[in-house]
Amino acid sequence: VQLVESGGGLVQAGGSLRLSCAASERTYSSHVIGWFRQAPGKEREFVAAVRRGAGTTKYAASVKDRFIVSRDNAKNTVYLQMNSLKPEDTAVYYCALGSHLSVDPRDFRSWGQGTQVTVSS
Repeated sequence: VQLVESGGGLVQAGGSLRLSCAASERTYSSHVIGWFRQAPGKEREFVAAVRRGAGTTKYAASVKDRFIVSRDNAKNTVYLQMNSLKPEDTAVYYCALGSHLSVDPRDFRSWGQGTQVTVSS
């Protein structure tokens, strides 16, 4: 499975962006798509994840109540709606394929190339 992210860009603080993660083929209902981000000089960190079949979600505390992860199984696509963006949300955002709702990047594979999100103050 190949994953391709899109939707990044430059936005002012308080604004919104929607990222997309498109899979090259249909994944199993038990599979999880995770969103991670990496800012310059920092480690890659978990943002959110959704299980393809049940739609169960998991969020990092820093984005809970601001970000929403969803999936459109007919389009093999997962979305990350990001609202009330802050300068500290600036990072390259990646999606990846996993088998359970983990926050550890090592539990995920088939990483996309990433999409840059920049939030200006």
